[in-house]
Amino acid sequence: MPAVLIKKGAEANLYLQDFAELFGYGEGRVVVKHRIPKRYRVREIDERLRRSRTLLEAKLLSEAKEAGVSTPTVYLVDRREAKLVMEFVEGERIKELLGRLGARERRELCRNLGRTIARLHKAGVVHGDLTTSNMIVRNGRIYLLDFGLSGHDSSVEARGVDLHLCRRALESTHFEIAHECYRNILAGYREEFGEGAGQIIKRAEEISKRGRYVPKEERVWR
Repeated sequence: MPAVLIKKGAEANLYLQDFAELFGYGEGRVVVKHRIPKRYRVREIDERLRRSRTLLEAKLLSEAKEAGVSTPTVYLVDRREAKLVMEFVEGERIKELLGRLGARERRELCRNLGRTIARLHKAGVVHGDLTTSNMIVRNGRIYLLDFGLSGHDSSVEARGVDLHLCRRALESTHFEIAHECYRNILAGYREEFGEGAGQIIKRAEEISKRGRYVPKEERVWR
């Protein structure tokens, strides 16, 4: 099959393509992520940024996998064209899955998600875009996708921001069950991260209160 555009983003486009068409052997499909040129940037700077970000994303995907986080396998890094060729992970996005699960299954899924995020953070990596659209369940395993905004950062602040973004994503797409889901994510996070988790969770709470009024009756996540 020819390459099919499946997502058009501000920084990159995603294409679905046959593995054999690209490599001349094998089967299945792959995702090709192409960081598109930006005309408003000086050409040399634009090329350098796109190449460096492509290399960094491939590195972070590999580091996350080594830390026990399921991520798409990277098959090819085309530095010159700023392209990544990755495994196409077939499964169900957590965005669609959460609302269909019973309370017990949802609790276990969210605890596993918390453990997954903790493993990533313990490896010194923050995701930067922890929305339920970037999480897929395949054969019972949670895969984290799209490391385009990820980076190396072991600070309490950066980890707290990651958790805060996860909470906000839940509130925007799963409002009725957001509190329950986030509580269980934090339980799994504490269990996996161990010492220091409380400080990060507290910082996430502080971040959520910055710049807005918080009623006294609002729930505290601690």
